Amino acid sequence: MTKLLLVGCGKMGGAMLEGWLAQGVPPADIVVAEPAEALRPKTPGIRSVATSADVRETPQVVVLAVKPQSMDAVLPDLARFAAGGAVFLSIAAGKTLRYFAGHLGGAAKVVRAMPNTPAAVRQGITVATAGPGVSAAEKARCHALLEAVGQVLWVDDEALMDPVTALSGSGPAYVFLLVEAMAAAGARIGLAPEMAMQLARATVAGSGELLRQSAEPASQLRVNVTSPGGTTAAALQVLMAADGIQPVFDKALAAASARSKELAG
Repeated sequence: MTKLLLVGCGKMGGAMLEGWLAQGVPPADIVVAEPAEALRPKTPGIRSVATSADVRETPQVVVLAVKPQSMDAVLPDLARFAAGGAVFLSIAAGKTLRYFAGHLGGAAKVVRAMPNTPAAVRQGITVATAGPGVSAAEKARCHALLEAVGQVLWVDDEALMDPVTALSGSGPAYVFLLVEAMAAAGARIGLAPEMAMQLARATVAGSGELLRQSAEPASQLRVNVTSPGGTTAAALQVLMAADGIQPVFDKALAAASARSKELAG
């Protein structure tokens, strides 16, 4: 019996697959449906097919890792698995539980999840919500699959998935932009652009690792590196001013959350 069907093996699907194998999921338990031959896994024991139509047996869990705009095309064939009792775990942004009920049937068991790109190095964080009919055991199985690429949180209110998408789903892009902005500012005050970028990348990456390993809150870590009257304090007076970084982030996340609602239709 197929225990796990992965539909789509792009960057996120591939990262999850690597995490499952590292977690000890037997390759023989996995079938991957991926139309692009170059993306199909070469791991011995994993069965790879071009489309789910080539899978006859009902899997225990169907992981939907295709792009949101491709979801309409893959769901019609998968509806037969919903009738067979499979649990669907979707990581597609903007696709709601109501959307899946409309395509898979009202009795389909669906878990909607929002991971982020650090899953590629198993340092991601995912927020998930379970639809009607998903049992505690099925929820635990989905939790384990998501946990293979990082932390997992659950919410009961699906409406929270929009602000989650705005904060953590889109969040890596904000951090990368921060690196770009720091490097550009460093170049403007005299550093060679290559050196400024190296310093910015290492500073953000190292600070993130310090934050991950520390039990102290981010606010205290900030205080720890801020000497009164020093250089850091001078910069923070600008960044923490009334027109500084906080109102920009407030507007940015509000815009992202609003767009997430729009995409959900």
